[in-house]
Amino acid sequence: MKKFMAMVCAAAFGICTLAACGSGAEAQDTANAGETAQAGGGEAAAGDTAAAGERKTFTVGFDAEFPPYGYMDEDGNYTGFDLDLAKEVCARNGWEFVAQPVDWDSKDMELNSGSIDCIWNGFTMQGREDAYTWSVPYVDNSQVFVVPADAGIASQADLAGKVVGVQKDSSALAALDGDAKELAVTFADLQQYGDYNVAFMDLEQGAIDALAIDIGVANYQLSSRGDAFVILEERLASEQYGIGFKLGNEELKNQVEATLLEMVQDGKFMEIAEKYSDFGLTDSVCLGK
Repeated sequence: MKKFMAMVCAAAFGICTLAACGSGAEAQDTANAGETAQAGGGEAAAGDTAAAGERKTFTVGFDAEFPPYGYMDEDGNYTGFDLDLAKEVCARNGWEFVAQPVDWDSKDMELNSGSIDCIWNGFTMQGREDAYTWSVPYVDNSQVFVVPADAGIASQADLAGKVVGVQKDSSALAALDGDAKELAVTFADLQQYGDYNVAFMDLEQGAIDALAIDIGVANYQLSSRGDAFVILEERLASEQYGIGFKLGNEELKNQVEATLLEMVQDGKFMEIAEKYSDFGLTDSVCLGK
C-alpha cells in the first residue's frame, strides 16, 4: 500500500546510511524484556510523549491490511515483518509495544497529533524526504502490476485501455501520478482503493484488469491464489522502506535506529526476515548485507 522519503539520519549513523542499506555500525546495548500489546491494550494511552529515555510505551502506526509487513493473522492478532521488528525494539528498550492500525490516508494526522510514535509499515521514503524524520532504509522495494494469468497482458503496453486499480496514497499511485504518468493516461480508468484486499477481490471478479502494488504485498497475495495471477516483469518503480517519525523527533529516531542496527549485528534482524522468506523478504532487506 504505499509509501515514500529521504533519510534524515543522525551523525552517529551517517556513514552507515551513506552505504545505502549496508551493514549497521555498533549500537548501544539495551536489552530489557518488554511486554507486547495489541492496539488499545495495556493501561498506557497511545501517543506517549515522554523523552525516548523515559518512555514506557512505543505506539506503531500501521496499515492492518498490508501483508507481510503488517496484518491480522487467522487468530485475530496483529503480526508482520515490521511489527515483529518493532516488538523486538521494544523488548530491548523495556517499552510496551502498542500496535495501532490507522487509515493510510490519515496517518499524518495520527502522527502529528501524537496518537502514534512512528509509521512503520512498508513506508516508502522516496517522495517524502522532507515530511518526516527517517531511520536508515531497511528494505529495497519495487512497484509492480499484478494481472490475471489468462488475461493476455504481458507488458505495461498491454495495459492501454484497461481498468487498473491502486491503493490511495500509495507509492504506486505516486508513480502513476509522477514519472509513469504517460503510462497512466493510456488506462481506461485508474480506480483507487482503501486497501488491497478489496482491490484483489475486484481483480478476481474482473472489475479491474490489473493492480499496481508493492512487490512484497503482491508475493504475499499470490502465495494463496495458486497460478491465477502473475506479476509483470517490468517494474513500475523502485524505492526503499524506512521508519517515519514526526519531523524533528531525532531523539526517538536515534534510539530506535540504534536498536535496529544492534539487531542487525547480532543476527536478530535476519532471523525475523527469515520468517517471511516465502514472500521474498530475505532478498529485499538491505541491512546487514
